[in-house]
This record gives sequence, C-alpha cells and structure tokens, in this order.
Amino acid sequence: MYQALYRKWRPRTFDDVVGQSHITDTLRHQVEVGRVSHAYLFTGTRGTGKTTCAKILARAVNCERPDHGNPCNACPACLGIENGSILDVLELDAASNNSVDQVRALRDEAVYTPAAVRRRVYIVDEVHMLSSSAFNALLKIMEEPPEHLMFILATTELDKVPATVRSRCQQFAFQRIPAADIAARLAQVAEREGIDLTGDGAELLARLSDGGLRDALSLLDQCAGAKEKVDADYVLDTLGFAGSAEISKLMELIAAGDTAALAHLGRLYAAGKDVGSVLSELAGLTRDLLLRRIAPGGAAALTSGKFDETTLRALGERFSTARLTYILSTLQQTGAALGRSVDRRTDAELCLLRLCDASADVSPAALGARVERLEEQLAGRAPDKPAPKPEPKPEPKPEIKPEPKPEIKPDPKPEPAPPVPKAEPKTPTAPAPSGGFRWAEFCAGLKDRLQPGQFIHLANPKQVTGTWGDGVLTLYVKEPFTKALLDRPAVTETLAAAAGERFGCPARVRFADGEPPAPQKVKPAEQGSLDRLLEFGSKFDNIVIE
Repeated sequence: MYQALYRKWRPRTFDDVVGQSHITDTLRHQVEVGRVSHAYLFTGTRGTGKTTCAKILARAVNCERPDHGNPCNACPACLGIENGSILDVLELDAASNNSVDQVRALRDEAVYTPAAVRRRVYIVDEVHMLSSSAFNALLKIMEEPPEHLMFILATTELDKVPATVRSRCQQFAFQRIPAADIAARLAQVAEREGIDLTGDGAELLARLSDGGLRDALSLLDQCAGAKEKVDADYVLDTLGFAGSAEISKLMELIAAGDTAALAHLGRLYAAGKDVGSVLSELAGLTRDLLLRRIAPGGAAALTSGKFDETTLRALGERFSTARLTYILSTLQQTGAALGRSVDRRTDAELCLLRLCDASADVSPAALGARVERLEEQLAGRAPDKPAPKPEPKPEPKPEIKPEPKPEIKPDPKPEPAPPVPKAEPKTPTAPAPSGGFRWAEFCAGLKDRLQPGQFIHLANPKQVTGTWGDGVLTLYVKEPFTKALLDRPAVTETLAAAAGERFGCPARVRFADGEPPAPQKVKPAEQGSLDRLLEFGSKFDNIVIE
C-alpha cells in the first residue's frame, strides 16, 4: 500500500528534524545528561514538527542504547514504540478525547508502572481542545506525577491552554521553517523518490507551504502524480494558482482603474484557477506593496518573496498608502466571506469592481482612499496613476494681420482745404488691454462650456491667471498637472472661441509658466518728452510739397 511522503519521510532522530535546532539541541542534551522533565508543552503552527519531536523524545527516554541523546531506533523499545505494540507510550487526540471522564480514566491508569519500558509517556495532540473540566482533572497528576510518568502536550493555539497547565510544563515554541530549508529537504526527498523536481519548483512549493514541511511534502506528493517534470509552471497548473505574472498584470489593471480586470479574472477562471486563490495571491502582492511603502528599510525581510523586486518597485509607485490599505482590507473581507457565498465568482468580480472604481464603494475606507487620491492629484503627484501622456497641441491658427494703411499723398495743387481721403475698411484688430479685461469675469462665462474638473482648475486664481493682448489669450499656469489638464484641444478651442466672441476678433490661446508680469508704468518724464515730440511734429502738418 502506498504511504504518503510526509509519513514515509517523518524524521526518526533529533538530527533529522529541519529548522528547529533551538529545540532539538536542548531536548537531546536533556536526554543525554538525564535531566528530562515530567511535562512538556510544544506550541507552533501546523507541520513544524511538534508531534514528530514528541515521538522522538518518547523513544529517546526509553531507548536501551541512546546515541548522544538520539534514539537508536533498533532496540526492542524503539521498535515497539514505533510500531505501536508497546502500550506504555500512548498518543491521544484531545479533539476526540476531550471529556472529563476520559481524562479521569487516563489519570487512574497513569499511576501504574510501565510494563515494557522505563517511562510511561502520554502524547496529547491538540490539547487546547480539552474542556475546562478535563483540564482541571489533569492538573493534579501533572503537578505531582509519579517518577515513571511523562506528559508531552502539543497545540497550535496556545492562548486556549490555561495558565495553570502552562506553568507546570517546559514550553517550547516551534518556529516556521525557512523556505530555503524546506526547498533543500524537498530536493533530497525528490531525489530519493525518483521525482524530477526542478529548483524553481522546489522553491515555489516551499513558499506555498507557509513554513510547514508537512504541507510542502503533501504538495510535492500531489504534483508528483504525473510523469512530467515538476517545475514552477507545472506546480501552478496542478495546484490551481495563477502565478506572479498573472497577478501582477491584474494589479496593474486595478492601478489604472481599468475594469478589464474582470475579463482578466474571467480568463483565469476559465483556465481552472480558483477565485479564492486568485484573491489570496492578490492580497499577498498588496501586502508586499504596503510593507515596501510603510517600511522601506526592512521590507525585504518581511515580504513573501513571490514577486521580483522590479515588479514591486514599478507597482508601488502607482498606489498611495491609503489605497493599498483599502485594497488589502477589501480583499481580506471578500476572501473570508467566500466560504459562505452562493456564487464565488460573482463575489470576486464585485470585489474587483470596487477596487477598480472606488465610487462603487461608499464605505469610510473607500472614501478615505478617494480623498487622499484627490489631494495627491491636486498637489501635482498621483502615485496611483501614471503620468498623463501629453496630448498633441493644436496647430496655432494663422494670425490675421491688419492690412497696411494706404499712404496719403498731398495734392500737388494748392487748395485752401484739401479733402481728407477716406481710409479703406480694414480687418478688425484685437483691442489692446485697457483695464477692461477681468479674468474672473471671463472665466464665469465658461462654466457651462467646460467640464466641471476643467472649470474648477481654470477658475482657481491660485493656479491659473489669464491676460489678453494682440489677439492672444495667455494662460499663466503654476502646476504641471493643471497645465496637462487644460492644454487640450477641447479646452483651448473653447477658450479661443469665447475670447473671439468677447473682443470681436480672431483669438488664439497660449500657455506660460508662473505668474503674469506686472504692467509697466510710464514715467512722468517719459510722458512729457512724448508730448513735446508730438507738438513739434504738428508744425509740419500744413506743409505742401510741390
């Protein structure tokens, strides 16, 4: 009968345990010097070696020929404990043996000396599942146990274990196993099992296991069912994950506010990807981006490592902190509700719609993200959108110059009052500014002719100031973002048409940076010199050239 890899390759000595040297070294030393405690409490997440170390410790304290604190696994005691024929070492599941009557029966049995080994050992797995009455029944014998008795308790939820029980045990916290150690162990197992596991496949399985070697071996067992090479792409296809490239593309669409993200999700769904896994991977990417933004110094040690640095840097520049927080909380809430959903795909699509279009969500978090986004846009920096591409400027309309005045030649015949010839009609010119042009009044007439966002920026005197002169409406703009918003054909044509209607002449629009120059005043001395020059020229008006 086939045996699962995590059972077949379970460590048999303390030296075989991966990633828990801070615990195995202590336990091995205690066995070697004979200072073993009567009660141990092993805590930590699943698949990190709690039950494995408990079984190794049970064999080590009863081994007839221990090897530097490790069990020999060859003596009758080790073999009997391993195959379950010795009943003095008993493994209990507290989830199914949690009543007070069962614990009382265990307590009554524990006082008897062991029949085949030196110490009677009780391994109680998931001890947090015991009832309060069962814990109370266990306290007395744990406080004053017989010399031959040992308890090894294991739990994944330490907070549910009463403090009175914890105080009677030596507590050891099992850490999550580093991904590099898991990948090395997977490569070793794959080589001995004849599985063609590549390096990138082992690294991906190590990251997906979330620090649990048992989960990693189970995933390898699942992927090794076919005869193909087990690489990263094959692992993603077999386990139903989308992969970092697809998730990065989905995040780019969210950053741009593009609802094509729904079509992208549809393609992943059609390819057999689970929507819950897609949202979970998207939440992992969002977490990495948020950590890089709020803790750039130590983000490398906190991120998941599933996405390359270039992708994180490019995406991080397009999101604000508030929006990343909103995206992550929305993904977490949707992922938690998928288990109770009647249509998982629809819920995932609604989630993406809220992420792409913040106006579809009226929650306080969404409103806060929208406010921060508007503030950053008004300040001239929008991290969640790429810089707007400059639109092609319209070609300037040819300026209509007035026709030159016909030269008036004096009549050769002297007459007392020569008739004044009539000037031919000329093309109307733009009147010079004479203090009658007011930019605020001009903007007020454009309210119904421009879009609200364009009109708000145009009518803001702190951002835009306009002047008129020589047929040109000059807009002095202070911020590049405002200039990019107004320097568009639809806006400039509307402004030119409004100026032409007001001044009765063709007009064009140009943009300038900064503020308009202050008008130059004519000094009194210069004004007097001009008057004297005009008075001198008037003396020659009646001169007749024969």
